[in-house]
Amino acid sequence: MSIVSFFIFFLFGGIIRSIAGKSHIIHFRSPNLYPEGLAYDPSAQHFIVGSFRDRTIHAVTDAGVVETLISDPSLPLNATFLGLAVDSINNRLLAVIHSFAPLPPFNALAAYDLRTRQRLFLSLLPDGDVTTTDRAVANAVTVDFKGNAYVTNSMGNSEGNFIWKVNTEGEASIFSRSPIFNQHPVDRNAPFSYCGLNGIAYVSKGYLLVVQSNTGKMFKVDAEDGTARTVLLNEDLNLPDGIAIRRDGVVLVVSPVEDGKLWFLKSDDSWGEGVVYDKIDLDAERFPTSVAVGSDDRAYVVYGRVIESIMGKEGREWFDIEEVKSERESKDENVWVFVLIGLGLAYFFFWRFQMKQLVKNMYKKNN
Repeated sequence: MSIVSFFIFFLFGGIIRSIAGKSHIIHFRSPNLYPEGLAYDPSAQHFIVGSFRDRTIHAVTDAGVVETLISDPSLPLNATFLGLAVDSINNRLLAVIHSFAPLPPFNALAAYDLRTRQRLFLSLLPDGDVTTTDRAVANAVTVDFKGNAYVTNSMGNSEGNFIWKVNTEGEASIFSRSPIFNQHPVDRNAPFSYCGLNGIAYVSKGYLLVVQSNTGKMFKVDAEDGTARTVLLNEDLNLPDGIAIRRDGVVLVVSPVEDGKLWFLKSDDSWGEGVVYDKIDLDAERFPTSVAVGSDDRAYVVYGRVIESIMGKEGREWFDIEEVKSERESKDENVWVFVLIGLGLAYFFFWRFQMKQLVKNMYKKNN
């Protein structure tokens, strides 16, 4: 096979894989796990999920092999692991821990060494002088390049809706209690109206992006002083939950309810304003709660069926982590694929023409 023929074969093979490639689905077995949080560890190249039912955290490979990473029986009985974040710089796993009623209130952030799997600290999160019968709900976590963690309190009333900060030594404080978080009206008759600030992600330019479930709003929060502003979006997000950011700056937001969605958002002005440029339907029955960016900047959601656990059901053994592709991005990629086809074919025919002329000239010279 000639070099050019090999080039054409390789090009068309890549085109076929690009057009016909299916989304990656990880079907894994872990009885009664009901994972709510999802993170990806790029160094180990596996996903990490926490249990809604017991005090364990697990690694899940691309092939669906499950391994227990953390078992922490020193935590309160039936404590729930919610948000997870991998601190790649310090090789730590950060895990939000919460106890739902009727258990006694408990909100904490734990840090575990990903090499030794030992707990580095357990930081109790201050309640913020909450005076109502509602109690704080530590939910999601992100980490900045210095190793500081930021945790959302999802109690969605005027006393809730704040963000904790936990430094690298495990010292916790209330970081942001911006009045902006309570500025937008809430329909108290709507499902999950009690859930306020939820998913949170750190942007390397020095700010946080936070979504609010009961209003559908997104906020930009300064990572130095905690001041916040509402991000102007072209549409509100319906009960947003988890959030993640790709390396190209695209923001991914997942919703588990009604017609579950994964939104793809981008901004041209560092999130003063943002645009939803694609949204993909998800299987709401399987209750997707978290989104993570895996290898090659691919978006994955976890189908943890947590709503079953909340309703007191048990016995489920199988869960899923699934890749979600933007249909709009796929169409754009296909356009470039066909551009490459044209360039490849043009080069091939030009090469053939040149070779034909070379053979003709050699024939004339020899005769």
